[in-house]
Amino acid sequence: MDTFMFHNPTKLIFGKDQVEQLPEQLPKDTKKVLLVYGGGSIKKNGIYDQVLKQLESADVKVHELAGVEPNPRLTTVRKGVDICKKEGIDFLLAVGGGSVIDCTKTIAAGAKYDGDAWDLVTRQATPDGALPFGTVLTLAATGSEMNGGAVITNWETNEKYGWGYAPYTYPMFSLLDPQNTMTVPKDQTIYGIVDMMSHLFEQYFHNDTKSPVQDEMIEGVLRTVIKTAPKLLDNLESYEHRETILYSGTLALNGMLQMGYRGDWATHNIEHAVSAVYDIPHAGGLAILFPNWMKHNLDVNVQRFAQLAVNVFGVDNKNSTERETAEKGIEELRSFWTSIGAPETLADYDIDDEKFDVIVNRAMKRGKFGNFTKLDEQDVKEILEMSK
Repeated sequence: MDTFMFHNPTKLIFGKDQVEQLPEQLPKDTKKVLLVYGGGSIKKNGIYDQVLKQLESADVKVHELAGVEPNPRLTTVRKGVDICKKEGIDFLLAVGGGSVIDCTKTIAAGAKYDGDAWDLVTRQATPDGALPFGTVLTLAATGSEMNGGAVITNWETNEKYGWGYAPYTYPMFSLLDPQNTMTVPKDQTIYGIVDMMSHLFEQYFHNDTKSPVQDEMIEGVLRTVIKTAPKLLDNLESYEHRETILYSGTLALNGMLQMGYRGDWATHNIEHAVSAVYDIPHAGGLAILFPNWMKHNLDVNVQRFAQLAVNVFGVDNKNSTERETAEKGIEELRSFWTSIGAPETLADYDIDDEKFDVIVNRAMKRGKFGNFTKLDEQDVKEILEMSK
C-alpha cells in the first residue's frame, strides 16, 4: 500500500427518526438556512414537513431552493449562490439524494468565492472556504452524504465534471433514516444499487499488489448488495433491506475502502461525457458501460477480474483458465444487473453512434484518464461501440 492519511469530518447519524437531531446539529450561531431539494417528492412523502418542523424549533429563518435536477445543473448552482450572497445565508441543508447534495456542496463553496462557481468545478480556481452544510438523505446511491465529491453539469457547453476540495465540500453532518428511502420508486432504487456497486468496482480495480484488507471489505459489501437487492426490489417497503442498502451506499464511497491506493474511475469519466450530451440517468449509463470497460481491459490484469468472479459472483474456477473465469464473472455482472432491471445498451436510451465523437471529445477534455490503465480516444470509442 501507499502511504496515506485518512480523515473524514462528516458526522454520520443513522437510524429511525434521526431528523429530530437536526436542531442540535446546527452550528450554534445559525440564523439563516438555505433548504435545497429536488423535484418535490419530499413534500409528497412528508419529509419536507418533518424538516421544516425541526428548523422552526431551531428558530432559524428558512429560504428555499427547489428543483435541483437529477444531473444537477450549473444554472441551479448559480441560483443558490445568488440566494446565499443576497440573503446572508449562514448554513445550507440538502434534503434529497446525491444530486441535491452535490449541488449544495458547490453552492456552499461558490458562496464564498468571488468568481463563477464553474471555475471551481473545472479546477481553474480552488476554494478557500465554504458555507457549512448538512444533509438529510433520501436516496441510497452516491455516498455524497459522507464524502467531499460533487458532479455538476454545464448544459450550455455539454460538460459534466466531478470535483471537490477537502475539507470544504464535506458535510458537517448527515442524517440517514432508512424510513426516508421507503417511498423511492423501483427504477430509482435500481439506479442506486447500480451506482453504489459501480463505486465499489472503481475502487477494486487498481494496481497495488498488497490490498487484502481492502479487497475483503469491497468484496463483502458487493456480496451483501447482490444478496439484498432482489429482496428489496420484491418488497420496496422493507425497512430491513432499505437499511442494508442505505448503509452499503455510504460505505461504498466514504473513503474507507480506498485507503492506500487509487481506484480507476475511468468508467465514471466516460459516463459523465455520455450524460453531459444526452442527460441520461448516471447509474443507467454506468450499467451499460461498466461491463464493457471490463471486457476492454481484461488483459490489463486477468487475475484481478478472476478474483472478483470467484469471490463476489461465486464463479466455479475448477477446470477453467483464469481468463475463462474472469469472462464468466463479467457475464455474471451483466446478468445480475439485467435481472434487476438495469439497462444493457445505449440503444435502451435511444442513443446511437451519431454523437460518439462529441462524447469522446468531452471524455478526453483533460487528457488520458484512468488509474487501473490509461484510456485514450481510441479506447473510449471502442467502449462506446461495444455499448451500442
